[in-house]
Amino acid sequence: MPYQVSRNVLLRKISHQGSCPLYRNPIFAASFTGLFKKGSADSMSIEFLNRIGKFSSDDLALFNEKAVFKEIQKGRVLLQQGQVFQSVFFLVEGAFIQYNYIDEVEENIIDLHLEGEWMLNAQSFAGQAPSDTILQAHTDSKVYELHVHQLHELIARSQAFLQLGKLLGSDGIRTHFFDNRLSPVEKYEYLLHTRSQLLRVFPLKMIASYLKMSPETLSRVREKLAKEKRLS
Repeated sequence: MPYQVSRNVLLRKISHQGSCPLYRNPIFAASFTGLFKKGSADSMSIEFLNRIGKFSSDDLALFNEKAVFKEIQKGRVLLQQGQVFQSVFFLVEGAFIQYNYIDEVEENIIDLHLEGEWMLNAQSFAGQAPSDTILQAHTDSKVYELHVHQLHELIARSQAFLQLGKLLGSDGIRTHFFDNRLSPVEKYEYLLHTRSQLLRVFPLKMIASYLKMSPETLSRVREKLAKEKRLS
């Protein structure tokens, strides 16, 4: 008989399964990109998943069965501020922004998402509390959605899926940008070393908001680094 677990217990359990922000780990993302394609749970996916735990071929097939594919048009909002995050999303293609408002018109960018990444508001999803952010498609996109009820079904059939709680780990990358101890130059250099592809997808105004600096400060930082590069 399948192992049964209540929804609240489930959310508490998965929220304590590890602390590594794997949802933005490119190797982890790549393995799931293959996994989500019907019939393509190949040896690379299985090998990598087994590094973080033990997933059988039946587990992988079950996961693939429960994930729902969706095509999302540019500008569509998947989650409004104040709603509860009921799902996690894997971004197969496209780009998303996660934000709230400083005032009625100015967007405060909380996170920027590219293909191969998981998207969620961990606090809202784990605590089933109202989200303080909006999740919106920046471009036409394709995603796979895993609803909390589907996650519940997965864990009821195999406790191996408790390992997906690592998606709810602390977001070490974003913390760097919120950390006031980092100077504007350090923030931008960190972005260049870790997520430079953002610069090819999102406008500089969004990048500045994400880094918690003004567009003017970002321009000065970019000019300073470009000058230093020319002189070196």
